[in-house]
Formats: sequence, structure tokens, C-alpha cells
Amino acid sequence: MNAIVTGPDGVERCAWVGDDPEYRRYHDEEWGVPLRGDRALFEKMALEGFQAGLSWITILRKRPRFREAFAGFEPAAVASFDAADVERLMADAGIVRNRAKIAAVIANAALVREMRDGELDELMWSFAPSAGDARGRPATMGEVPAITPESTALSKELRRRGFRFVGPTTMYALMQSAGMVDDHLAGCWRVAEDRS
Repeated sequence: MNAIVTGPDGVERCAWVGDDPEYRRYHDEEWGVPLRGDRALFEKMALEGFQAGLSWITILRKRPRFREAFAGFEPAAVASFDAADVERLMADAGIVRNRAKIAAVIANAALVREMRDGELDELMWSFAPSAGDARGRPATMGEVPAITPESTALSKELRRRGFRFVGPTTMYALMQSAGMVDDHLAGCWRVAEDRS
């Protein structure tokens, strides 16, 4: 697979985007853009957990329904879900119907609800590598790691606090998508853009 593909609009992007318009939009507007806030990061954690074992495009296409089904991923609202809500979610064909993942999101929401405002954001971003630790711009997807010492440490800390479905690979995917690391490949138009 090429590292960079030129889209129908003439723009050079990371090849994982392929030719899917929703993937192009996600790549161009969201992936790697710094994401802040407890609610936003809780949503990202939940969706990355649901993605485990599936393709991200599956989750991306289901994201609007996930947001409806999970009360906009407001941690306090999700933390109040009960057994009837679990059954409602298990019957919802618009989301990924995995009982263990649904239960994990509800339990994780309860943990976030107990944190002080901004604590989840502060915790997650504390594991982002500093600018001085840059490993260099990857040229191919083969140069992009699946896990890093930072994602492993973040996973370990979250697990210590009781969070579930937050393994090192899942947390590295979150770090990439939430802009804690920048894995846009050399030659991608996003590399040249000032996103600060």
C-alpha cells in the first residue's frame, strides 16, 4: 500500500483513508486534531473501546447513533444507565451490540462522574509525549507503532483506576485520533498545515 494517496479532489492524504468520503472528512477535519474536554475524551474512549476488533470506519458510520443511544456521551447521564438501558442498547442495531463493551462504557462513565471537572482531560493529556520527544515523521504506515511507552503507561493508569477496554493499543489509537500524537505521514497535506 502506498503511504500517500491522491484523492479525487487532488489532495494528498495518508493512504489509510482510501476512497471513502467519510474517511476523507474524518482524516481532514478530526484525526490528529487536539481534542480537549472530559466529555469529548470520554466519548473517544468509549468509541475506541467499541472499535476493538472492528474497523474504525464501522464505528465512524455508527457514531451518530452511538451519540443518540448513549445520551451524547455525557458521563453523568451514561453512569445512570441501568439494566433496562443495557437491554435497550443490546437491541439497538445502530450501534455495536456487545454486552461487555456496553457495560464497560457505563462503568467508565461512573468513574468519570466521580472525577473533578477537567480531571480526565488532564490525566489523559499528561501522557502525551512532549514536543522534544518527537520520534520523527513516519513515512509509511509500517513506521507507525501500534503501542508506545506512553500509551502503555496511560492504559496502566486507567486500569489502576478501574477503567475497562483501555488497553495500550486502544489508548494509542485514542492518542492518535485526539491529537496527542501526530501520525500523519510525510507528504500528507495535514503535515504542512499549522494546526496549533
